[in-house]
Amino acid sequence: MISRLNRRSAFALPALLVFLAGCGVGQFNGADANGAFSIAASTSTANSNGEIRFSARLPSGGPAAVVWSVAGGENASSLGEGRIDASGLYTPPAALSQDAVRIQIAARLKDNPLQTASMVVSITPGFVQSLLPENAALTAGATLEATAEIAEVNAGSVHWSLSTDGPAGSDTGTLSNASCQRSLDQYTTCKITYTAPSLPSQSTVYLKATVNGTAVAAPLKILLNGSSANSSPLMNQAAQIGAIALGSSGGNDNDYDTYQDATGESYVADCCGGTLGALVEDSKRNQYILSNNHVLAESDQGRTGDAIDEPGMIDDGCVPLSHAGSTLRPVGTLKYVVPLATLQTNVDAALASVAPGAVDAMGSILQLAAPHASGPNDMLGAAPPVGGNGEVLNAGNLAGLKLAKSGRTTGLTCSSIAAVDLSVKVDYFKDCAETQPYYTKTFTNQIGIAGDRFSDSGDSGALVVDASNAEPVGLFFAGGTDGKGHGLSIANPIGEVLRELGTQAGSAMSIVGTATPHPVACIRYDTKAAARSVPVLAASRARAMHVAETTGAELVNPESGILGVSSGGSLDNPGEAAIVVYVDKTKGYVSVPQTVDGVRTQVIATDAAASARDTEPTAPATADGISLSANILAGAEAVVQEYAPRLLQDPSIFGVGVAQSLDNPQDPALLVLVDPDMAPRAMPAMIGGLRVRYMKLHRFHVTRSKYAGPNTAPSCALRKIAGEGISDRGRLLP
Repeated sequence: MISRLNRRSAFALPALLVFLAGCGVGQFNGADANGAFSIAASTSTANSNGEIRFSARLPSGGPAAVVWSVAGGENASSLGEGRIDASGLYTPPAALSQDAVRIQIAARLKDNPLQTASMVVSITPGFVQSLLPENAALTAGATLEATAEIAEVNAGSVHWSLSTDGPAGSDTGTLSNASCQRSLDQYTTCKITYTAPSLPSQSTVYLKATVNGTAVAAPLKILLNGSSANSSPLMNQAAQIGAIALGSSGGNDNDYDTYQDATGESYVADCCGGTLGALVEDSKRNQYILSNNHVLAESDQGRTGDAIDEPGMIDDGCVPLSHAGSTLRPVGTLKYVVPLATLQTNVDAALASVAPGAVDAMGSILQLAAPHASGPNDMLGAAPPVGGNGEVLNAGNLAGLKLAKSGRTTGLTCSSIAAVDLSVKVDYFKDCAETQPYYTKTFTNQIGIAGDRFSDSGDSGALVVDASNAEPVGLFFAGGTDGKGHGLSIANPIGEVLRELGTQAGSAMSIVGTATPHPVACIRYDTKAAARSVPVLAASRARAMHVAETTGAELVNPESGILGVSSGGSLDNPGEAAIVVYVDKTKGYVSVPQTVDGVRTQVIATDAAASARDTEPTAPATADGISLSANILAGAEAVVQEYAPRLLQDPSIFGVGVAQSLDNPQDPALLVLVDPDMAPRAMPAMIGGLRVRYMKLHRFHVTRSKYAGPNTAPSCALRKIAGEGISDRGRLLP
């Protein structure tokens, strides 16, 4: 599910123009201070998606106890000047009325309110979200319209540019028809048309957007290909005519947040939505739309009989069916829900009864057709997955398995398995803006899918299939990124989804589809992200060098396959030192201890000739998927089941599963997901006899985009309506 709040304020802003005049516009110059204390800021400039940390100091250098406030600014009174909390963290307004505004932040001493100081900072508009679409695959001469929204009302424009990671001078295509739409009640929306090079090409082009020097968080990534595929998530977001194919935008018609203005009149502040993933039928052949609980049932807040729309309100300007101007259509009604707030369930899933004639009865999913030669703008077609209960993951298919999904936000994407038997903690909220916590649920035995571009919020509910045969594998529901090209998507195993839905319905459930397996285009937007370049502390590196020259040197034995040792940095825990062990690749498997004198080992396969010339590879070879024997996989899963519950008690850890070691790809690893803003209590190199691989990711999102900044609501609005307005969500299922 994705929240529309950071996409358009068409319904929030008109109300703001009516009742938020109190935010004001101030005129001021520079900054002032006094001899009692002074204030400082982490930066003097920020964009609307950023934050500024303020601090107050006494003349002695110690911290001053002050009360912070926003004293005034140049932004339109209807949009506000932002907010600052008691700790001095300033959040800019969600939208600006001009290219740059100055805001005055003030502080007064708690024990002497007459002593004040202030400082002026400059705020510029940032992007509301990533570009739409986030990615695309195009053949020669194909065209694509891209859209950027910036946090500026009735003003502003975007600078567009193209780049490529191909050879210098490569044809990147052309841009044309640039335009911007501005009005008093919406963010500024700018569009441009991209045309791929006329000659077939196999390269990657990036469409970048900049506003006032601020670049969009993630450029539009375009895969150019000869003639195999035209693919774009824009078709997943568009309204369909007739019986719809799934993989489309959709959601609960009540999935929006309302607030009340000063007169007591309600208005829509934001809305949510996700993906209508697949078609399911019970033993009586009744058909249902499958998606997540948090998409169809508003994270347990919906009610049986709620209308399910296509597309979702996020693609209709947050206009529900009951409001004038809505272009949505009801395609079903909420029927069965697997509840989240219980220890007895292990999936995020729900079903909607299909409205007569509203959904393709064969269960076709957008862009799931087999790849075929295509000309400009001939898009991949819809096709059903394989019907039944889906494919079970095991040691026999994990290594080479390619997974595909077609979802609302990123369209058709492909990747590989990164982790299995994954236990993860996911936070759920009652509202789209994620300001009202509801429940933190721990899921077990989940599937981790590699890469930063396989999914984003709004893809929630998409069916994940085996790209080689269209067999269902899982139901996507959450994902996260570190913002540096590393990411992980999480899916419920499809068999468990069907079992738990069957329990709710009192009938066996199965996926509707074809009996004939068929391939799916494997469009992979992820490239292998470079290993995190984290400096190793001098003391740790010195320790590793000492061990390599002493105990480590004793490992060298060409007869057993160990050609040499040195010191380096771990890939399983970037920033930690490792003993690099060079093994003879002609010997097959070479036994190497996981640690030497407490220092991690890293295994690099080479040969005697390269070792003699000092031309060994600089890192272990990596491969997609998980390549482990059934016995080793079972042993690793047993370690997860034993240690995951206690590891997840650490507030900084939110996931534990089985993965392949990066330091020695022939070994399994206990994958531990760590919040980058928190420090684990301990980070051992081994647990339960397994190597431990640490992956730092921002916690999983189910509503907000993984690229979303900290600013999630019109700040002046939130300040003014505190205690006045209340969301109409919070309804429990009967």
